[in-house]
Amino acid sequence: MLQLVVLISGTGSNLRALLEASEDAEFPARVVAIGADREADGLALGEEFGIPTFTVPFTAYPDREAWGDVLVEQVRHWQPDLVVLSGLMRLVPKAVVDAFSPFLINTHPAHLPEFPGPHGVRDALAAGVTETGASLIVVDDSVDGGPIIAQERVPVLPGDTESTLHERIKPVERRLLIQAVLDIANSHLDLKELSRR
Repeated sequence: MLQLVVLISGTGSNLRALLEASEDAEFPARVVAIGADREADGLALGEEFGIPTFTVPFTAYPDREAWGDVLVEQVRHWQPDLVVLSGLMRLVPKAVVDAFSPFLINTHPAHLPEFPGPHGVRDALAAGVTETGASLIVVDDSVDGGPIIAQERVPVLPGDTESTLHERIKPVERRLLIQAVLDIANSHLDLKELSRR
């Protein structure tokens, strides 16, 4: 059984999808803890699904490195096989990457390497493209430049706003994430091998 720690900053829509998938006894992964960098709404999912939660508030530490050191300690406590950044709106420092990568993955609302960074949806709209996408990557020391696990195109429709486009991307992100977790748990996807390419 693959053990997951999921890190969030917001409502945790991808996290909810993982929790719902893992309610199926046949699903070969379980979320063992939910962490956040703030008092995120998604932490309430811990209570709803009976999963422990923890918070490492970014603002409580003098810098990103100090915050990252504490985050590593908190995540390690749960001994995860895989750490999922699911809407964590913060670049993790090198200590976190060194501790967990390549078993550290992240969803991104664009077809990487297009539109990396925190405003992938807004940037796609500003560029006037007719399609963007969703990606799932291994986190490395770059900004959304790690090895791509899976990605899929999503059309940009006339009249799309950042909100409407993002709402169409999210279900694709969820599907890619759940399939990847399945593939990792069933040994159909080797993150170490992917990261060596």
